[in-house]
Amino acid sequence: MGDTTVTTQEGRERVLPHPVADETGRGILHRLRAPRRPRLWFEILLIAVSYWTYSLIRNAVPEQKAEALRNADWIWKAEQQLGIAVEQSVNHAANSVTWLIVSMNYYYATLHFVVTLGVLVWLYRSHPGRYAATRLVLFATTGVALVGYYLYPLAPPRLMNSADFIDTVMVHQTWGSMASGDLKNMSNQYAAMPSMHIGWSVWSGLTIFALATVPWVRVLGLLYPALTLVVIVATANHFWLDAVGGILCLGFGYALARVWYGSWPYALPRRVASGSGDSRRAGPGDSRSTGPGDARSADPDDSRPAGLGDSRPTGPGDSRPQEVPGPRTRAHAP
Repeated sequence: MGDTTVTTQEGRERVLPHPVADETGRGILHRLRAPRRPRLWFEILLIAVSYWTYSLIRNAVPEQKAEALRNADWIWKAEQQLGIAVEQSVNHAANSVTWLIVSMNYYYATLHFVVTLGVLVWLYRSHPGRYAATRLVLFATTGVALVGYYLYPLAPPRLMNSADFIDTVMVHQTWGSMASGDLKNMSNQYAAMPSMHIGWSVWSGLTIFALATVPWVRVLGLLYPALTLVVIVATANHFWLDAVGGILCLGFGYALARVWYGSWPYALPRRVASGSGDSRRAGPGDSRSTGPGDARSADPDDSRPAGLGDSRPTGPGDSRPQEVPGPRTRAHAP
């Protein structure tokens, strides 16, 4: 079906299978796994629907206040036994410096979304071949976190009755926490494990570090999740172990993308042809914007094999027979 028959000079016939001949099996799977250029309207719709679904499911999980508080007490005691229970000291120290803790409150409320969306836009514009795989990591991380919210309700430190934590949003009357003040009834307050502030910030930081080319931008990529960790603890929204849970979820996301695409997201070809899995290499004349941290007009790693979905077209001087889609044809040598 759709095969191409070529007659060689020796008079022998050679049948070249059409690359999408097996429409019900590996052909479809191959195309789904091949890197392809994202479509803007689809990505905007997907992100909007996904975040709406995430918020809906997260807030629909029963709050189970008593169990969440028991789990918080258990984690606090476990950290004390491990010698890492410094959250209360960090919380009180940061709260004593008004400008610092107010800044952290706004950081916690805004950068979680701003930086993550910013990295997605940068990927879309400058690394379209890696966009889908890297986006899959983020979505898988968030999806498995929902399972954690359901199976392990956990109160944040600021809601504990057995420890002296300060709810910095309430004390300083700053805007930003969906789990404090007048907004607390709009969000599940007992979904602290795992921390998606950490999951998303580490995803953003690793992506920037792996793909940016300007050294100081790569350093900022590493500093961002480290500072986020300090902020979630200082504002008493998470324990250290919540951060560990977020990193484990992120590890699942990367593993899933590795299995699906057969390569780590950042090792995929940078650019691909629209609507296909064919590699598109940026040549010396490619003046397209490469986004923050990219000082080159073309990424040298575009010369690496494209991996899954790489079906480079044959060109002049290529002795390989060309695979021509369509009905069975017969080409006779002179």
